[in-house]
Amino acid sequence: MFFSQAGARPRRWEASQSEHKKWVEVFKACDEENKGYLSREDFKVAVVMLFGYKPSKIEADSVMSSVDPNTSGILLKEFLDIVRKKNEAQVYRNEIRHIFTAFDRHYRGYLTLEDFKKAFKQVAPKLSERIILEVFREVDQDSDGHVSFKDFEYAMNYGQNWSGVKPQGDLGPYLLKMAEPQAAGSLE
Repeated sequence: MFFSQAGARPRRWEASQSEHKKWVEVFKACDEENKGYLSREDFKVAVVMLFGYKPSKIEADSVMSSVDPNTSGILLKEFLDIVRKKNEAQVYRNEIRHIFTAFDRHYRGYLTLEDFKKAFKQVAPKLSERIILEVFREVDQDSDGHVSFKDFEYAMNYGQNWSGVKPQGDLGPYLLKMAEPQAAGSLE
């Protein structure tokens, strides 16, 4: 979904000059009549051009409902802000995927308690096994003994308060440390 990362807390991401230029060019290309704004259909075409998929009706409705009612569509400034936020969410999701992959040492597509223990020994060696077990149980939403990427992503986005299981501080920084290349490489 276009705004599926609404609960995520990605870092502020700044576009390079070439990316910014590309976004402006896409805006201008989709504003064929030089109206100064993108209509709903123009916006959909722009999303296809930039992200490779057609936004759903719900996604388009969400964007269009946030547009200033005094304008007939999405102005360039609004468009650039929407695209920047989408890219921030993608960067953050890629970081979460990287962390998950670092935990998933056997490339099974899910994490076991053993995967969690080995990963946390690298990034938080003083964290007790009891805490690791509690975190694993909390992240394993369906209690099947496996943490899917979906479970993991949810925990990273929304579950950082993990039912009060943080006597030694928030575990989010430990998990985010997994995104660092040297940490991910040390798990292999």
